[in-house]
Amino acid sequence: MISFDLPQTVDAINPREWATFAPYFAELAERPLTPENLRQWLTDWSDLTRLLFEAASLIYIEKSQDTTDEEKEQAFLDLINDVYPQAQVAIQMLKERLLAVDPDSDALDDMALVLRNMQNEASLFRKENIPLFTEAAKLENEYEKVTGALKATWDGEEKNLSQLGFFLNDKERVVRQKAWQTIADLWLSERETLNSIYGELLALRQQMAKNADLPDYRTYAFRAMGRFDYTPEDCLTFHEAIETAVVPAVRRILARKKERLGYDVLRPWDWVPERGTLVDDSDGEPLRPYQGQEALIQHSLNIFNQLDPQLGHHFASMAEDGLLDLDTRAGKALGGYCSSLPLRMRPFIFMNGVGSHDDVQTMLHEAGHAFHVFETADLPLIWQTDPPMEFCEVASMSMELLAAPYLTNQSGGFYTSPQAARARIDHLENSLAFLPYMAVVDAFQHWVYTHPQQAANASRCDEVWEELYERFIPGIDWDGKKAAKKTGWHRKPHIFTSPFYYIEYGMAQVGALQVWRNSLDNPGQALESYRRALAYGGTKTLPELFASAGAEFRFDTEMLTQLVSLIEDTTAELRKSILS
Repeated sequence: MISFDLPQTVDAINPREWATFAPYFAELAERPLTPENLRQWLTDWSDLTRLLFEAASLIYIEKSQDTTDEEKEQAFLDLINDVYPQAQVAIQMLKERLLAVDPDSDALDDMALVLRNMQNEASLFRKENIPLFTEAAKLENEYEKVTGALKATWDGEEKNLSQLGFFLNDKERVVRQKAWQTIADLWLSERETLNSIYGELLALRQQMAKNADLPDYRTYAFRAMGRFDYTPEDCLTFHEAIETAVVPAVRRILARKKERLGYDVLRPWDWVPERGTLVDDSDGEPLRPYQGQEALIQHSLNIFNQLDPQLGHHFASMAEDGLLDLDTRAGKALGGYCSSLPLRMRPFIFMNGVGSHDDVQTMLHEAGHAFHVFETADLPLIWQTDPPMEFCEVASMSMELLAAPYLTNQSGGFYTSPQAARARIDHLENSLAFLPYMAVVDAFQHWVYTHPQQAANASRCDEVWEELYERFIPGIDWDGKKAAKKTGWHRKPHIFTSPFYYIEYGMAQVGALQVWRNSLDNPGQALESYRRALAYGGTKTLPELFASAGAEFRFDTEMLTQLVSLIEDTTAELRKSILS
């Protein structure tokens, strides 16, 4: 039997080979379990999981930092081909050992929700699904490679999709139209490739569900994602509440913008939902809050120091330790994320900044995720640090709102007071405009995975996406641009790489707006409740976490109507402040 003396850093191992981890998993599988050593066994397993997950996170981060680097891609492929499949089998064996232990053991006193989650995961596990996960991961990686490589020449310079997206915020309509058309043409150039990738993913995911003796992948996904506190039907009810309470409010926003700008109609380059860009109808030049990563870091740090010195300290430590990669560049994967490095109990933020206000919001959002990692660092076992994804997004979306009062230069932020007011109006209106788009993305996936035979035909997917767009996205004239409208599902990476992971953003938006509402009455108490809820990690249920943060876990028309009124009243006051 080997000594369970784990390496303290990923640098000390070869994370691309299963042989690196296998002896430790074997020792845990063979070690006799007694009431006296059960907690130490759990701690050792937790520490091994931290090592494995940090290694995997670093490989993924490096791959997404440069999608053109063949060696980094090969490291990722080695991980999913060699390490992941065997790790899943080994982890399943350890789960089964733990679940056979008396649940009333003193060593498991703080493990109730962890055991619930493990029981669910263990019952869903099928060995025959492991190669399917591997094939799906390869296809998801191919989607990222194809989309990360899309680029076009703009004013003599080659620019990727993130860089081109910068111009969607331009005040000049002709510039926005040119940028939108350039981006649309790039996506349409890979239409058949993306259809093929999705068709293969759909077949794999349906087979996963069949192997697990479940009727469809929607059922499988809800189980796999641990959705214990709501059902598919609850999601559909949420969609209806958005249609009733939010879509009319978005119509009012669009009507006001159209009138102020003197447009006869709004076109797709005036509202790009997948990028969260609504045409700016304010006076003045477009918001250009910063230039370069260092400026983004410094202003963000100033904001966090004003909000809470401890949060500022967390962020400063990330900058000092090189845990921020914020600027866009050629070959970099699209989007932004915060990844946990659980061995050192630190986060890493990845994004594609180009100097826009959207980047400021992304920075605040991902910092909220990062603070979640810091706040759970004192929990003893890795599984306890893993909250439901719906609440992870409350952490990030709340931070966007809680930090908003400190956007001004007076607080070390990015803007003059009038500019900050403009930025806050933009953010709040986009918070509303996001919800109908979220409903489109989520409803599309409900349809796809409950109608897999129809969805295998990409043209039928196009039709359903367009139907949902007509239902939820009002007031846009798509004349002459129908091909781009129908294939909008290609432009949402979650549909390809994280199926069903999108309703979380909508639920979290409702929770975050409630946290913000509380902060308007008592900022200190709201921030204290927010941080306390983050520190619980995964040791409380989803409704309990919402309650700890001062929010209700409900998504009905009445709740949405209240929040719509709050946003409309607040944006009206902010407009008055700009004029005064």
